[in-house]
Amino acid sequence: MSTGSDFDHMLEFAQEALALAPVIILGSGASAAHGVPGMWLLADKLGRLPGVDTPSADEATQWSAFHSELRRGTDLESALGAVRLTGRQTGYVADATRSFLLPYDEQVFGAMLSDRRYLPLSRFYRHLFSSTHRTVDVITPNYDRLAEYAADAAGLIHFSGFTSGYLQTRTQAQAPRPTGDSGRVVNVWKVHGSLDWFEDADHQIIGVRGCRETPAGYVPLMITPGIDKYRLAHLEPFRTIFTCSDAALERARAYFCVGYGFNDQHLQTKLVERCDVDSVPIIVITKCLSETTKAFLRGGRCRKYLALEEGDGGVGTRAYTHLQPAGVSFPDQTIWPLANFLDSALGADA
Repeated sequence: MSTGSDFDHMLEFAQEALALAPVIILGSGASAAHGVPGMWLLADKLGRLPGVDTPSADEATQWSAFHSELRRGTDLESALGAVRLTGRQTGYVADATRSFLLPYDEQVFGAMLSDRRYLPLSRFYRHLFSSTHRTVDVITPNYDRLAEYAADAAGLIHFSGFTSGYLQTRTQAQAPRPTGDSGRVVNVWKVHGSLDWFEDADHQIIGVRGCRETPAGYVPLMITPGIDKYRLAHLEPFRTIFTCSDAALERARAYFCVGYGFNDQHLQTKLVERCDVDSVPIIVITKCLSETTKAFLRGGRCRKYLALEEGDGGVGTRAYTHLQPAGVSFPDQTIWPLANFLDSALGADA
């Protein structure tokens, strides 16, 4: 049974953590809130595709084995990890993934054009920059561009390791050199790639804004689930991006996770370490907390936390804190969605 003081203490913790200008970690749930499908729908799409043209005998065998895993109900990460696709097949999966997600990404962009307040993340960016902060770091495994759209809607510069313009190249510096009076930048560290990054046969990397079709001679530069995931993470641009994201996590005074399920060791190792050793406070909001998230929060390595998910039966909110690890329900408060959470923690006018 919750009390008014429980709710007040929870909000006080949230306000104190947000005042520390947290590093923002966006998981697939943050995009799902705006209609961008997650891994299960992507798995369904891939499970209905024929595979590469004129496959070799080995390629045909591996693709058939992949489909068999999906038919058994295996999740996409595990299904791709159970087979060894060729480089051509990996590129095929990346291209199919991009083609599947791009229309949903574009729908969000259209909604943002109609209403610059459509993405609550824009509002949070503006709040963080209402003080003396000059940089906000966002780390995400998502391929979509919602974090960048939110910055655009807020009138802010965003940087993801590439030059500006329609045809982009990787920058040599690990930080942008923005022009203008404010110099305030949203760094978006896309640890698994982006819908507008591509690589040619010589491993030359470009970014192309507004590109609907994959350019001839290129493949989408996205780390998809599977065996190659860890190998690709050690290649550019991901090696540099992980260096930058680790640096952001290292200097963070707080973490704010939206729709993130704690299923990516690449991303979260430094975060877990700092929550343990340095007692860095963390907020997690999502529709449904994953079992790995709950295990992390309850495992004793997270010293200060607030986690919010949808309440039982889809009513209200259930909250977990380091003081109440078993959780407490707030049936009259639906504050786990980002927009509602910001209303409660910052005020509706913030």
